[in-house]
Amino acid sequence: MPATALDDLYDYDPAYLAEILKSAKTIAMVGASADKTKFSYGVLRVLHETGYDMIPVNPNPKVTEIRGIKVYHSLAEIDRPVDMVEVFRPKEELYGFAEQAIDIGAKVLWGQIGVYDNKAARLAEEAGLKVVMNRCPKIELFRPFWKPRLDLQI
Repeated sequence: MPATALDDLYDYDPAYLAEILKSAKTIAMVGASADKTKFSYGVLRVLHETGYDMIPVNPNPKVTEIRGIKVYHSLAEIDRPVDMVEVFRPKEELYGFAEQAIDIGAKVLWGQIGVYDNKAARLAEEAGLKVVMNRCPKIELFRPFWKPRLDLQI
């Protein structure tokens, strides 16, 4: 698969990503789904099982818990400190979530794969947040352990 302009634009130093994933303890996942077939559910599951304090955020009033974890219906509703806001929503919504992440005192704004907005990144960085866009924390968490196997037959 050829590299795209996005690959170069959001090419983060592995040490930067590792530091974020090491220092973040509490992650608010905006767009968390209770549907086990959705990618956000799988990412929430793996991050939770890895030891992160996950806070699912879903505006649907019928969704009250995911994997036994209380669901909040907005970032403003969260009643404890949040280290990282991970956004699983369309990229057009990232700027609004950057504003909300700043308002709740988050330290990191993380846009999932396909979620990026340079204006949102600039706003968050100017407010002192670290920013990652167009990346998946689940993938980045395990990337150091991936070893190419050049000896395998194709």
